[in-house]
Amino acid sequence: MKTLLVFVAGLLSTFSANSQILKPVKWSYAAKKTSPTEATVFIKATIDAGWHVYAQSVPEGGPLKATFTFTPSKSFQLNGDVAEPKPITKFEKFFDMNVSYFEKEVIFQQKIKLSGKTTVKGEVEFMACSNQQCLPPETVAFSIPVK
Repeated sequence: MKTLLVFVAGLLSTFSANSQILKPVKWSYAAKKTSPTEATVFIKATIDAGWHVYAQSVPEGGPLKATFTFTPSKSFQLNGDVAEPKPITKFEKFFDMNVSYFEKEVIFQQKIKLSGKTTVKGEVEFMACSNQQCLPPETVAFSIPVK
């Protein structure tokens, strides 16, 4: 009987370990006023070791690129496109092409023109991959107060 209990406990712990949800990317947000009528919104991805997130520019047929969607508001206007630092570009066998991505962390920046106090809302859609697997695309909502 004791052997059966040890077997069942081991089997349950194996199922539990295998069913953990992988979340290798954590997002954080901030905003900084650069003048009374302008600000920059910072959207930071902290990426676990061994994982990467793709840049905003990826060839067709490749992985899902990082995409930012901002909820329209009368209290701000986007000023240009979302800026990103220079990504790593390497050939990935899985996609059979050169792809650009970020490891460890990346800070995306969006400049905005202000018409008063505001909260910038939207979503980032991204895909995280390691050398062994890619996770399904994920969409994360954000809400960033600009003070």
